[in-house]
Amino acid sequence: MDEQQFKDRTKRLALNIIRLVEALPTTTTANTIGRQLLRCGTSVGANYRAACRAKSTADMLAKLGIVEEEADETLYWMELLIDTRLVPSTLVADLMKETDEIVAMTVASEKTLRYRKSKI
Repeated sequence: MDEQQFKDRTKRLALNIIRLVEALPTTTTANTIGRQLLRCGTSVGANYRAACRAKSTADMLAKLGIVEEEADETLYWMELLIDTRLVPSTLVADLMKETDEIVAMTVASEKTLRYRKSKI
């Protein structure tokens, strides 16, 4: 997957997160979890774009670390939505799978960069 495809994928993730949050019930718990989910779920793509503009390998690794953290946090908030029974697991299963794949690809990129950096 190239850089533009990953940018597009993380943007689609953000749009799907926005749709999910907009569909949540209007309760205090749903609003609180929804705000957190919206913040981290939309920041994955923004932080990946920042990583693409990194000035050095170390800078890129740091920014990819943020992408990884935000994507993992996104999974956490979706898990809470399920555990609190605000949404059925079937409703967010595909979104969680996509987020998990983004985490895995980000981790793989970090490992590759660390390996290349160690060979320099």
